[in-house]
Amino acid sequence: MISNKKNFFLNRIVHYYIKWVVGKTFHELLFNDIVVDQNRSVLLIGNHFSFWDGLILYCINDKLLKKKLHVMILEETARKERFLKYVGAFSVKKDSKSVLQSLDYAAALLADPANLVLMFPQGKLYANFVTNINFEKGVMRIIEKAAGNFQIIFASTFIQYFKHKKPTATVYLKSETENYAGKSIDKLQAAYQRHYEASKLLQTEFDI
Repeated sequence: MISNKKNFFLNRIVHYYIKWVVGKTFHELLFNDIVVDQNRSVLLIGNHFSFWDGLILYCINDKLLKKKLHVMILEETARKERFLKYVGAFSVKKDSKSVLQSLDYAAALLADPANLVLMFPQGKLYANFVTNINFEKGVMRIIEKAAGNFQIIFASTFIQYFKHKKPTATVYLKSETENYAGKSIDKLQAAYQRHYEASKLLQTEFDI
């Protein structure tokens, strides 16, 4: 597992670089307001359709959630984009013995109320407007191992150009009232699916 690295100087450089590159690439970043419990850590679950997913949600955390972000990314991505480890990225290598180490590391992070763990349980990239969201089972190990006072937040992100030369990124957030410990992955997946479908409907009804 490639873990995140603490380096204040590099962290600040990458932090401002991410904000700059997202601001430069997108016409606008839109998101709804939600209540964040500062006494609990956050497990942020998002859809996965592009390289931009994590960077967009990094900016959402900076603007709204205001937690110390950690994000689980594939090991090949961590090796290719080495700068990400300085803004909380740690790796997971699928179909390997080290995958449990990565999942347990994520669960341990949730013990600290200051932390936010971002993950994309789809496990790989899918089209932005895919119909069905399917989760891999690793997310449930994190939830069960964490077994603590954390808040689950769903994020559905969509990118469209509308009438502008640059795309607009829209993030729909929803705070869940339960943490799904002891439940099947189907329950979690179904709850996220409902949020995703509602978000997609709102996105297609945009009044331009």
